[in-house]
Amino acid sequence: MAVIVAEHISKSYNDVPALTDISFAIENGELFGLIGPDGAGKSTLFRILTTLLLADNGQGYVAGHHIVDEYKEIRKKVGYMPGRFSLYQDLSVEENLSFFATIFGTTIKENYNLVRDIYVQLEPFKDRPAGKLSGGMKQKLALCCALIHKPEVLFLDEPTTGVDAVSRVEFWDMLKKLKEKGIAILVSTPYMDEATRCDRIGLIQKGKILSIDSPQRMITNFNKPLFAIRTRKIYQTLNVLRRADFTHSALPFGECIHLTTTQPLVASKIKEYVVDNGITVEDVLPVKATVEDVFLDLSKTLETQS
Repeated sequence: MAVIVAEHISKSYNDVPALTDISFAIENGELFGLIGPDGAGKSTLFRILTTLLLADNGQGYVAGHHIVDEYKEIRKKVGYMPGRFSLYQDLSVEENLSFFATIFGTTIKENYNLVRDIYVQLEPFKDRPAGKLSGGMKQKLALCCALIHKPEVLFLDEPTTGVDAVSRVEFWDMLKKLKEKGIAILVSTPYMDEATRCDRIGLIQKGKILSIDSPQRMITNFNKPLFAIRTRKIYQTLNVLRRADFTHSALPFGECIHLTTTQPLVASKIKEYVVDNGITVEDVLPVKATVEDVFLDLSKTLETQS
């Protein structure tokens, strides 16, 4: 059964569209990722679904309740972790958790089984003010506070932004365990590598959903020839490739360039073309697509249609 439903949701700020016709559904026990860069509309959508903001058009349901008509019921059943750390920084770890439990009419002891695996990492610092925790520990505390009232649905808005790589991995491991307890989780992130940790993802850009599917199916369905090109002259090589009649897209990708072509080609032909234009190429290799390649390709299509 779907526990989060968005139906044709749109929102604008001063006539500038933030969300355009957003529709999707998330099932019980599903970990759904909303993947997109800053400004794509992720936080706006979260605020609408958690009853903090009204949509201009469309409907939404969370835990079986309408996001406008039954907002009070929704607030009892969701855990919300905003992108910015918003707990009381001068209260201790234990005081913050106790405070949030009290707000929802429960206690730490009553729902301790939900947060135990996370809280044991915080327990050595239970008397430390929340504002003096490390970034990773702050996120763990925020997650505990979002869970302490035993929510049916969990909204996590960019929970790993600004957190070190090890803490990011630990955080996603914790989400996997929560999912196994039957909690539906909607998480947003700008990090494409985190997409593969989700059951399904929605790629979002400029307030529009580009695609919704499992990460693996998105990658499998990417059918354009893809090459990684290594060169010390990335900018010059990009300009050369973008003029080639075989190029669909040429984009910087870390320390190399990812080239998608309009026709099957062998790597040696691409290398020969670039070298003939006076640029030294270290390597050209066919590679498998990632979620980021899928996102960039769909974003290019969106720009072409705009």
